[in-house]
Order: sequence, then structure tokens, then C-alpha cells
Amino acid sequence: MKTLYLRIVVTIFFVMILSGLLAFLMSNVYYHYYLKPYNDKKLTKMALDIKGFYEGNSEVRINNYLNNISKLGYQILTVDTEGNKTFYGGTFREKKLDPKIVKSVLGGQVYHGIAEFPTTLLVTGFFDNTLNNTIGVPIKTNKDHFALFMRPNVQLQFGELRILFSIILLLAIVLSILFVLISTRYIVRPIIKLTEATKIIAEGKYNVQLQINRQDEIGKLAKHFSYMTRKLEQIDAMRQEFVSNVSHEIQSPLASIQGFSQSLQTKQLTDEQRKNYLSIIEDESRRLSLLSKQLLTLASLDKEESILQKSSFDIADQIKQVVLTTEWGWRNKDLAIDMDLSKTIVNADKNLLHQVWTNLITNSIKFNHQGGSISIQMSNKEEMVLIEIKDTGIGISENDLPKIFNRFFIADKARNRKESSTGLGLAIVKQIIELHHGQIQVYSKEGKGTTFQITIPKM
Repeated sequence: MKTLYLRIVVTIFFVMILSGLLAFLMSNVYYHYYLKPYNDKKLTKMALDIKGFYEGNSEVRINNYLNNISKLGYQILTVDTEGNKTFYGGTFREKKLDPKIVKSVLGGQVYHGIAEFPTTLLVTGFFDNTLNNTIGVPIKTNKDHFALFMRPNVQLQFGELRILFSIILLLAIVLSILFVLISTRYIVRPIIKLTEATKIIAEGKYNVQLQINRQDEIGKLAKHFSYMTRKLEQIDAMRQEFVSNVSHEIQSPLASIQGFSQSLQTKQLTDEQRKNYLSIIEDESRRLSLLSKQLLTLASLDKEESILQKSSFDIADQIKQVVLTTEWGWRNKDLAIDMDLSKTIVNADKNLLHQVWTNLITNSIKFNHQGGSISIQMSNKEEMVLIEIKDTGIGISENDLPKIFNRFFIADKARNRKESSTGLGLAIVKQIIELHHGQIQVYSKEGKGTTFQITIPKM
């Protein structure tokens, strides 16, 4: 089937037909096992009442009596001892009757043809207008001796109702088909809009507006689709900005290296100028190396495919090692280090978390005042561990604070060249923490210092 609309319509019609067949079969089974014995018992009582009345009032003309009974909605057959048959009421579809049955009824037996009627799935016995599907009773008086067979005249009793039910059934089928065609179109229309929207997005156009105001699953799908579209638009913008930033960050040191390399080829340079140019080339080369390393780290973190190599280790001991390796930096600035770290075993990627502490502590040293301080505190909270790194440095402005985890964002651009910053460090930190299903929060006030709070699960 080429369209969802056609698939739904065919499915609904199939369900309707299947449901109708099952309903018929179930009702037929219900009739054979429950209603048939009840009808047999009820009609047997009626036949015995007819027998009892006539045998007690033999002066009544049998033909008139049975004609009146047949007008009440019954089909009747009488067979005398000589085999003569007389019919009253409607005509039987099948008039053959086993002579043994007639003989047994004439002999005084009651024939339960309704209860003994064969059970078949596709035939409802109540409507089978045959002599076998009757009740037979013997009638004996001083002047009469015959067998009476009777069954309800369905045409007479339910004729008008059958027409009414047929009209109702026909209208129900026609209206059902009409409503299915209309309602299915209503259901499918939003999906058609979503399909058209996906084609537009596939062309790289993300400004798609879906006017679908529904509260059902399709409405939720449309809302999620719109949310996804906005996210894709943001990602595309970030990708373009990322490419632009990478190109700029690479171009700047390359231009410096190229320029100073050309300058070194002139013979008029003094030894001091030559050393200065070589120092700049070395710094820019180091900056390029750092940039390429951090870009590779981000690329690997973005994949998120089994990148974490978890092991159990003491996170407090790891942070102390990072503080020790950065000793030259904080001693050079005469910074006071305050640590409150208790032994805490975590199951995490040791190398990646080492990079987190290195980046954060290095930033605390880099942007701190001479003679300032750095506080590193740890607290355990059931299945989580909270690490707080607080400094008394220059802080971050209120406008820059929401952007510090963006790639290539540098709050203090005046330090960009001096400190060899790429603007990728905090982006890498956030990515690593989120890979560990943790959270990182930052609180800062310009001129007062910055506090980073990292929460990661122990296991």
C-alpha cells in the first residue's frame, strides 16, 4: 500500500469485516449452546398446552383451532395415522420428515427437533425453516389421533423487525464507511504535514512552522518534531560557528608563524630580536598543538561511543596529585591552597576526570590575584560526591557567565594571547562531567572570584 491513508482505511474495513464474522460465529455458538435448549423447552410447553386444551375440548373443530393458533405466529403440521398431512400457517422450506419420527410421535413420544437440530457454525438453527426443526407432540381424543409438529413462524413474528434491523445494519455500514474515510483523512493530515516538513529539513531549511494543535500522540509528535527542528537549527548554527572559530583560531597563529618566519630571514635583525621572534613562533606552535589536542578530545567526547574507561580509584587522592603538579603555578602567584578532601572511591574514567581537575585548578590559578587563595572542598551525598573549587580571582561578568561552557568562548579576551587560551577547556570539562551523568554549576561575581560545583555519581 502506497499511502498511510489507504493502509488505515483498509485496516479498519478488515477489522470491521472480521469483527462482524466473529460476532456472527459467537452469537451462533451462544444460540446452539444456550438459547436452543431454552427455545426447545418453551415451544414444547406451548405444544403441550395446545395438546391439553384440544384433548379437553374435543368438540372444538381442529382445523379452526389450529388456524387460529397459526395466526399467532406459528407454523403447524398435523399427520394422522394414515399419513395424511395438513399444514397451517406459513410454508415450510423443507417439508420432508423421517417417517420414523412421525411414527414415534404417534406412538406417544415427544419429538425435540429444535434441541436435536445439528450444530453448525454457519447456520443459526432458529431461522432454519424445516420440519426437522420443530417440536412434535401426539394428540389423542375419542375421534382424533394424530401427530402435531410446530415451530415459530419467524417471518410472521419478526418480519417487520427484520426489515428494521436490515435498514439499521445497512445504514450503519454505509455511515461507518463514510465516517472512516473522513476520520482517517483527519488522522493522516498531520502526518502528511510532518512528511512535508521532513523533506524541507532534509534540504537544510530548518525554519518550519507546524500548525498542529492536538493533544493526542500525533500532537505530541508534532511538538517533539518542532523541538527537534529548533535543536537542529541551533546545532547547525553552532556547527557553522564552530568551523568559523576553528578556522580563525588556526589562521591566527599560522599567520604569526609565517610572518615572524619571514622576518627571521632578514639579515638586519639583532640577536635580541631574533630570540624574541623565535619565542613568539614557539608560543604560537604550542598554542596550535594545544588547540589540535583539545579539538581531538572534543571530537572523541562527541562520539560518546564506549569512550569511558571506568575504574575504581580515590578521587580525593587524584585531586591532590593535580594540585601538586600545578605547584609551580600557585607558588609563583603566592596563592594559599585550602583543601578538605576525604577518601572517596568512585567508579569513573580516571584520565578524563584528571583533565577536569587540571583545567579547573589551572583556571583558578591563571585568573587569580597575586596572594589570593583557592579552596577545594569535597562532601559525600549518598550515591553522589560533590566537589567545590573556589577561588578569589577576577571573577566572571554576569553577561559572560551563561556562555563560559560554549566552545571557543573566552571571557577575558585580553588574556587570549598571553595565556594561550583556546576557549575549549570548560567545554571539555562540561562534556566529561555529562558523560559521567554528573552536573557542573558555576557561581561568580566580577572581582570577587568564581566557584565551580561538580556533582558526579560514585558508581
